[in-house]
Amino acid sequence: MLRINITSVWVDDQAKALAFYTDKLGFVKKNDIPTGDARWLTVVSPADPDGVELLLEPDGHPAAPPLKKALVADGIPFTQFAVEDVHAEAERLKALGVVFTQEPTDLGPVVTAVFDDTCGNLIQIAAMK
Repeated sequence: MLRINITSVWVDDQAKALAFYTDKLGFVKKNDIPTGDARWLTVVSPADPDGVELLLEPDGHPAAPPLKKALVADGIPFTQFAVEDVHAEAERLKALGVVFTQEPTDLGPVVTAVFDDTCGNLIQIAAMK
């Protein structure tokens, strides 16, 4: 049976991304392995340290920056994280200086909000009702 063990988000600066994803979002560093010019750098949820890892992938491929810019220009999140309460999480993140591009919005069966991860991506948080 296939299972998801790692997913990626392209970042323009791995050190800045690690600081944002740990200090602001609350993830914890799982792996930090030098790989030449970059690092194999992953974070996980402290609620599930053996769960899915998020790879903070350098956006050095020529296709990555234009795609990221187009998604941001159109307001499209690169990825989504689940939370228990979007309103409470948005308030917690705002208090830490996180900038939201979409305030918590009730979309029927789900509530979502979107923020800027400071590394070239929009990230959505969501909670099913």
